[in-house]
Amino acid sequence: MMGPAAESPDAYIAALSGWQLERCRMMRAAIMAAAPFAETIKWTNLVFMANGPCILIRAEEQRVLLGLWRGKRLRDLEPRIKASGKYELGNLVLTEATEVSTEQVVRLAAEAFRLNAELGNPAARA
Repeated sequence: MMGPAAESPDAYIAALSGWQLERCRMMRAAIMAAAPFAETIKWTNLVFMANGPCILIRAEEQRVLLGLWRGKRLRDLEPRIKASGKYELGNLVLTEATEVSTEQVVRLAAEAFRLNAELGNPAARA
């Protein structure tokens, strides 16, 4: 199941409830505190842009994904990030029992922002 259909980042968060609401609210605030991201809705996900797509939050029925376009490069900071698909994508899969702190999310978001600034748009075709 994909995230809630929403027209704006605020609507995305407002459509959530329970632990997913609390977790997504915390991660959104941490990401926005880490760097000057632009928020949007893409592919039914809450996406944070910085020189291209950088981070996504996707709330599902039983889990929340923190997706990172350069996630494979961030596994030294967070070894629970799993490679996903092609290129450098990686996801941190969160359930209600998974612990993740604001500080961890801030660190990941700041480094993801730095990598996009240094390496360019990860979605651009070479």
